[in-house]
Amino acid sequence: MSGEDFLYGEDGIRINVGMSTCGIAAGANPVYTAFVKAAETLEIDAKVVNVGCIGACFAEPLVEIVSYDKPGVLYSNVNPDDAEKILGDYLMGKIEDGWAIREYTGAYQMELNLPVLDELPYFNYQVRDAIENCGIIDPENIDEYIHRGGYKALEKALKMTPEEVIEAVIKSGLRGRGGAGFPTGLKWKFTRPVTSDKKYVICNADEGDPGAFMNRLNAEGDPHKILEGLIIAAYAIGAGEGFFFVRAEKPLMGKRLQHAVREAFERGYLGENILNSGFSFKAEVILSAGAFVCGEETALMAAIEGKRAMPTPRPPFPSTKGLWGKPTAINNVETLAHVPKIIRDGPEKFAEVGSEKSKGTKVFCLTGAIQNSGAVEVPLGTSLRTLVFDIGGGPREGHSFKAVQTGGPSGGCLSEEHLDLALDYESLQAAGSIMGSGGVVVMDDTSCTVDVAKFFLGFTTAESCGQCTPCRIGLKRMHEILDRITRGEGKLEDLELLKYMSTGIIDSSLCALGRSAPNPVLTTIKYFEDEYLAHINEKRCPAGVCDALIRGYNVDSDLCKSCGICVKECPVGAITQVEPDKKALINQDACIKCGQCYTACPFTAIKEVW
Repeated sequence: MSGEDFLYGEDGIRINVGMSTCGIAAGANPVYTAFVKAAETLEIDAKVVNVGCIGACFAEPLVEIVSYDKPGVLYSNVNPDDAEKILGDYLMGKIEDGWAIREYTGAYQMELNLPVLDELPYFNYQVRDAIENCGIIDPENIDEYIHRGGYKALEKALKMTPEEVIEAVIKSGLRGRGGAGFPTGLKWKFTRPVTSDKKYVICNADEGDPGAFMNRLNAEGDPHKILEGLIIAAYAIGAGEGFFFVRAEKPLMGKRLQHAVREAFERGYLGENILNSGFSFKAEVILSAGAFVCGEETALMAAIEGKRAMPTPRPPFPSTKGLWGKPTAINNVETLAHVPKIIRDGPEKFAEVGSEKSKGTKVFCLTGAIQNSGAVEVPLGTSLRTLVFDIGGGPREGHSFKAVQTGGPSGGCLSEEHLDLALDYESLQAAGSIMGSGGVVVMDDTSCTVDVAKFFLGFTTAESCGQCTPCRIGLKRMHEILDRITRGEGKLEDLELLKYMSTGIIDSSLCALGRSAPNPVLTTIKYFEDEYLAHINEKRCPAGVCDALIRGYNVDSDLCKSCGICVKECPVGAITQVEPDKKALINQDACIKCGQCYTACPFTAIKEVW
């Protein structure tokens, strides 16, 4: 164990505390402090480590305790007040409060009767590559990354020719994980032969989709892997300088990438004559201004150059005329995270996983009306059903699945009939959606698909750069039509008008934002037309979401349990409990139709009046 001594305290104990942005938001800071204090109180020399997120965001704060002589145990929903008891019990072998075991001996596992980490549904469908180190290593300690094979791929790549590196990436079948799915190796191949005094590589870390945080989690938990991938990309195309373009709203992501860059310079993985190879490269982290359109590569380059972030027509493509007019290769965080494994283990190993045309794994973020929210990495080709139900646990108890949106605000909303759809580029596109960067928003029976389409169209309308008329004006007009429908003022002709406008915007917009923004509208009309017709013909919202269509609320006395929750929730005192059984009664003259009682009632005793 001597080679691993630096990972543990003097007493052979290591305590990992998940402290990515999500963990910190859940209260990881006081948990970290509490375990430091608990070790001192118990007179244990333990190494308390700040690690990234393992992906199980629904269970945070997460703490894992590992040692030389005991199985590692992962604890969920940790309260700082319990730190001393958790650590003390672990040392005595009392681990009944453990949520999962990562490392174990068979006898020890059987004795505890606890699930192995890989046997938990949230993890056993996963194949972790891009985020394999997240939640395990200290992201601000290069030695821990090196200990797990870090920079071995770079050492190997520098002994290959750039053309051999490119050919390996092409052979792997790796496609861009930022949304478009363009073959990564081909992008590098197009950039390599272009003659220029300078070339650049850019890591697009401007993650702005609602419900998407896979890049943030990846870079916060394992920044050196992203950096290693960027250096290999630079070597492949012949670039001497590179940039991480990080969304300003994710400062911890930027901070950890900056720290990784400094450490890599100090160890000789960046700078002049890297590893005595004759190849020199420097990298810099830039925080974006935060506009959603910065995710588009030409707008991103304009922002780096200090210009207004607005897309420009292509061709020319960045591979020939990119940053400051020089050849540039742009890849997103997750794409670069796959590169080290392809070089280290060989492209054949990478291509063993995935579907016929979509090789490897993909990180998806599960959010919305789902029990197990977080980030998961699964083979491409995994079904939506596996992702939503087997891994995500499905909707909340008492509610049924309605829809799922893939690919961010410009992705399509798919119905229950698509649950067995394979998650790959071609299948999603055929269904009217997109892979996008990997956001998956689940909706249950309390969601109105018309309102959902209006929400996402409102987002893309607000984030449009305004440069081209179809996007600037067309999206706004479509949003106005959807707003009329949700207010009960829609007409049947509006559905055809929405489809007609969508086609025009898709065909004539300058960049991918406009060309994909109508997807939520087109797919909800296609797969949930009955909800649109209910709003238009019956002036009724089946989900009870569109307030303008609700006349009021009544109480079903047979379902009412006299709990008084609705009385407390009503902001205007319109609900009283009537003797002798104290059933709730709503004063229709005083009711303001806010819906708080409807949402709060745990027995669904509050019913809409149409």
